[in-house]
Amino acid sequence: MPNRLELTVAPEAADEKGLRQAAALSLGVSEDRVTAVIPRRRSVDARHRKVRVNYAVDVYVDESPDESTLELPHLATLTGPPSVVVIGAGPAGLFAAWCLASKGVRAVVVERGSDVRGRRPALAQLNRDGRLNAESNYCFGEGGAGTFSDGKLYTRVKKGPIRQVMELLVGAGAPSKILVEARPHIGTNRLPKVIATFREYLKAAGVEFLFDTRVDRLSLNGTKIAGVELADGSVIVCESVVLATGHSARDVYRTMLGQGVPMESKPLAIGVRIEHPQMVIDRIQYGAHAGHANLGAAPYSLKRTVEGVGVYSFCMCPGGFIVPASTEEGHVVVNGMSPSRRDSEFANSGMVVTVDQSVFGAEPLDGVAYQSVIEKAAFQAGGGRYVAPAQRVTDFLAGRVSTDLPRCSYRPGLASADLKEVLPERIWSPLRDALAEFGQRKMRGYLSEEAVLVGVESRSSSPVRILREPGSLESPGIAGLYPCGEGAGYAGGIMSAAIDGLRVANAIAAKSA
Repeated sequence: MPNRLELTVAPEAADEKGLRQAAALSLGVSEDRVTAVIPRRRSVDARHRKVRVNYAVDVYVDESPDESTLELPHLATLTGPPSVVVIGAGPAGLFAAWCLASKGVRAVVVERGSDVRGRRPALAQLNRDGRLNAESNYCFGEGGAGTFSDGKLYTRVKKGPIRQVMELLVGAGAPSKILVEARPHIGTNRLPKVIATFREYLKAAGVEFLFDTRVDRLSLNGTKIAGVELADGSVIVCESVVLATGHSARDVYRTMLGQGVPMESKPLAIGVRIEHPQMVIDRIQYGAHAGHANLGAAPYSLKRTVEGVGVYSFCMCPGGFIVPASTEEGHVVVNGMSPSRRDSEFANSGMVVTVDQSVFGAEPLDGVAYQSVIEKAAFQAGGGRYVAPAQRVTDFLAGRVSTDLPRCSYRPGLASADLKEVLPERIWSPLRDALAEFGQRKMRGYLSEEAVLVGVESRSSSPVRILREPGSLESPGIAGLYPCGEGAGYAGGIMSAAIDGLRVANAIAAKSA
């Protein structure tokens, strides 16, 4: 049996040799008796200007570990007409389809965007030529927004089948280190292959996939689901619908509201992306250890309340890129991503300000309208072709337009602009005060001439909550409709969306039993 140890080591010892030495010392045995040290948890602690790496490890002494490779669990092949339509092939939809299949319920997954391979030409076209495919882009398509937007797997959710989701991803080809890291991350270069493998696994079990296929309406029998109507006019008959369309499908919100689906507006957050050279962040966070191979690119997390208004970093991407996340013509939206190695020369993070119904109104789609106005202003300030308005952080704080801009990872390009003309005062004012606080008290060097603000980060969460009953998870207005995941207002990221997909699928299966 292994010995479970908690070890804290310097960055220089955060490798196999260093862990073996630390484990032997902790157990009071000679190093040659330690046959294996297997990390079970890893985190970097850079507080108090003293960088240490914390591990939970299993240590084997005089015996070899029995480490089996994780594989995807066997699913029986289902036949016959599907009884459930899953709208959206993001994490909520994919894991709902898996859970249904595991319980003998066949589903068809309908996705307006392309599969992962088919999405790439549209992304290249947007980055290179400034031409948007409104149906298949960084937000719409197989795997959802997370597929080409980083692949972060950490979540604030503390309960639920977190380990199950992780192991399924590892079984589909994700690196096993995601089971160990405190802030697990697959990377936007590896996640597409994982998603494609998972899809083929589900198809072998009888799950059907329809890509480049948009659901236009629900087919109803009174106030009960009868099926879904597709853009080509055809109807898929079913008993239940999982609505897992993500937080950017604004046309779906409008359609659902028009068909009597109960929903309400919810608080959201809007701001910018801030980008630095990664080495600047490494030096701030790790000091003399900046750039050490055992540490990798340094992340950060910042938050402050300014006169009752929350300002915080969001989706921080070490060694990453800023990408265009627009889904509508004439709107500029930016997001961040990192490859698995996090080896870009840049670090970026959303820096957003919370806003609620007291700012934008209490009607169900008022938050959507508020987002849209700001995104259109960003498009106009950028001058078209999805060029983003930008400003050096020092100029933003000083109230002047930048005469030039630093190098940036955002490929459609930047245009110097006054971000106070793009963002409402309710956003730029607390953002300005929080940035000054972050640079002066929390991260000295953060407010450098090399740092640039890029607008706008407006899709950090859904502006709408599509209501559902707490027990059955069904819509209270449409029997057989199951709002699910981030777009319905019940998740925030890959992991929490996948977990919500499992919850909804379990509820459907329980009702069908």
